[in-house]
Amino acid sequence: MDARKVKFAVAHALFSFAFWLGFSAPSHAVPSFARQTGMACQACHTVFPELTPFGRAFKLNAYQIDNLPQVQGITSSKEYELLLNQVPPLSLMFQTSYTKTKAAVPDSATGTSSQNGEIQFPQQASLFYAGRIAPGLGGFVQITYDSEAGNVHWDNTEIRYAQQTTLAAQSMTWGITMNNNPTVQDPWNSTPAWQTPFDQRTNAAPTPGAATAIDGGLAGRVAGLSAYLWWKNSIYAEFGLYRSAPQGHSFSNGAGPLDSTTPGGVLISNAPYWRLAYEHQWARNSLSVGAYGIDAKFSPEGQPVGPPADRFRDRALDGQYQYIGDEHIFSMQTTYIKERQNLDATFALGNSENSVNDLKTFRLGGSYYYKRTYGASLGYFSTTGSADAVLFAPNPVSGFANNSPNSKGWVGEVSYVPWQNVKLLAQYVAYQKFNGAGSDYDGSGRNASDNNTLYLLAWLNF
Repeated sequence: MDARKVKFAVAHALFSFAFWLGFSAPSHAVPSFARQTGMACQACHTVFPELTPFGRAFKLNAYQIDNLPQVQGITSSKEYELLLNQVPPLSLMFQTSYTKTKAAVPDSATGTSSQNGEIQFPQQASLFYAGRIAPGLGGFVQITYDSEAGNVHWDNTEIRYAQQTTLAAQSMTWGITMNNNPTVQDPWNSTPAWQTPFDQRTNAAPTPGAATAIDGGLAGRVAGLSAYLWWKNSIYAEFGLYRSAPQGHSFSNGAGPLDSTTPGGVLISNAPYWRLAYEHQWARNSLSVGAYGIDAKFSPEGQPVGPPADRFRDRALDGQYQYIGDEHIFSMQTTYIKERQNLDATFALGNSENSVNDLKTFRLGGSYYYKRTYGASLGYFSTTGSADAVLFAPNPVSGFANNSPNSKGWVGEVSYVPWQNVKLLAQYVAYQKFNGAGSDYDGSGRNASDNNTLYLLAWLNF
């Protein structure tokens, strides 16, 4: 049997296994870009969703490379007034998953065990427009059905405009991006929106209950506009502002769509976001270090919009290393986030014990791929913070018996990528501490290790 037939047979066997078990993850790499550029996925990605240096440059320059027939309109001064792909760069993503925890969670009504071993078909399915919209203007637009929400909604989305210029005789890209999730516009895989190897997650198992605002807490709830500079392919700076932009709201009671009933609260002022990074490339290597943060003032749900407000001040450091060889690919990513919480409004409502808390998150992970086909990754995660008897109260499975948000553990994956747009993986998450403790963390006898999770995923992009 030739190599091609062997590869097909192995992939078929794994797909059969995946279908029998059920096989999930957020989506990032999409064939829309391959259709537009005429390049294979590996031009921009080591293994999706992780970007290569070329992929980062493509994103920062607003997805402008094309290899499709164009509908063109040109002025008398030879400037484009229309540049449109004849075939729109659309793609689909489909994910199906199987999730099993070490111990079943209790039935919410009877206290007996619930089913353990959940198949989601799909866990998530998305339609993308990803590519150029007009000269200098591009977008990554994602519409998603996911099993957790049970509906179709806007997912990670950004519209970006960019131009090339020079500064001090060195090349520089400047641009503007509008998006709905702080860090979704970031080109590195060390910030929360796209961080590997922590991007593949199940929604069918318990997860720690405390997270910082910038670590997914604002995703889909805000809209932001920021400007950025990328100089000498090395130095990156960005600054922007975010406002509340929740979906599913309508005018009510003469108060407007954003009021004290808004789930999750309302940003009462512009939330400044900033990002600085430096990248050095040599031979087949690249190394980046950076910092980012946001300062958000919220009126919590139940509080009239305006002062007093809660203030979440997030400051973070991140780093990434990549080696991209012909056969071997190795990368590491890390981030550390520190959040100071001034909970004036929440405290006044009686919903927190403290008026000031802090929360800190650390993640470090690495991955290796052989021939972009066979891969393994290992990551460590930790969250620590202030004890608060009201915010972090005992409750079966999701509670905090000792009022502490502390959680930590390891995540390991093995993956097989038979084709550049297909990934099969098995992941195991092992908790050393969950919601404040290793044993009886919820006050109802459940241990952190009971939430250890086996997660199997089939991820198809086409």
